[in-house]
Amino acid sequence: MISYEEFSSNLNDLRLKVSKACEGCGRKPEEVVLLPVTKNWPVDAVEYCQKAGVFRVGENKVQEALSKQAQTDGVSWELIGHLQSNKVNQVVGAFARIQTLDSIKLIKKVQAASERIDCKTSILLQINAGNDPAKFGFSMEDSKFALDEALSSSHLRVEGLMTIAPYVPDDLSVAQNTFAKLADLREALSASHGVELKDLSMGMSDDLAEAIACGSTMIRVGSALFGQRS
Repeated sequence: MISYEEFSSNLNDLRLKVSKACEGCGRKPEEVVLLPVTKNWPVDAVEYCQKAGVFRVGENKVQEALSKQAQTDGVSWELIGHLQSNKVNQVVGAFARIQTLDSIKLIKKVQAASERIDCKTSILLQINAGNDPAKFGFSMEDSKFALDEALSSSHLRVEGLMTIAPYVPDDLSVAQNTFAKLADLREALSASHGVELKDLSMGMSDDLAEAIACGSTMIRVGSALFGQRS
């Protein structure tokens, strides 16, 4: 794994990119959170974040996250990977937020698990805004039914929307169109349902400028911070 000094340098570079992207579209850098993604890295990656004053991290895999949680303290964990229904009981209460609720069945299961332990679970609805068959998420058309279900769930706190853009490395317009669709959907759903939906989790290191221009409030970053695994 890279040294803390290299990590710190990468973090500064990313923050500078976020600042420039915000400057380019008239936004403030403090409106955008960088979420380090520690997937496939040892617990040292989480400790690097803490040392740098970053106390919120994202994890894709439930078991890996739970293992790291047992070795750390004072960190807020967000689940950004697909949640299998048989892992719901392990996730509810262990994660500060689930970003990847992508089916009515999952909404109901998370609600039931939250009710059992009497906790309010913060969630984002994952939307397949790029209509990518390789990605999970509600379709744009089904998003209103998903929001209906989530808002009627007593133990869920709906904080916004999340998407993963189709991977087209040579054409950033694909990502930009995806992000623009999610931003438009947020406005439409906010108006129709009378809710704020303040968070848009969209964009990674390669397309953060496009995501920020479309209103992203959270950029998910992994390799740009921790390097490539050998």
